[in-house]
Amino acid sequence: MERNIGVLDQLVRILIGLVLIVLIFFGPQTWWGLIGVPIIVIAISGTCPLYSLLGMRTCRKCG
Repeated sequence: MERNIGVLDQLVRILIGLVLIVLIFFGPQTWWGLIGVPIIVIAISGTCPLYSLLGMRTCRKCG
C-alpha cells in the first residue's frame, strides 16, 4: 500500500500508542491500553486505512 502518513503524524501516533500501552501497567490497569498496539503498527507501516478511505494524506513527499 502507498504511504499516507507523514513524519510528524507517525511520531504523534507512536507517542499516543506508547502512552496507551504504559496505561496497562500504571494508571487504571485495564486492557484498553492494548489499543496502542495497532496504533503503533499503523505508524510504523506508514499507511493508515482510514486515511486511504477518506483520500487523505499527511505525507508531503508521498505519491
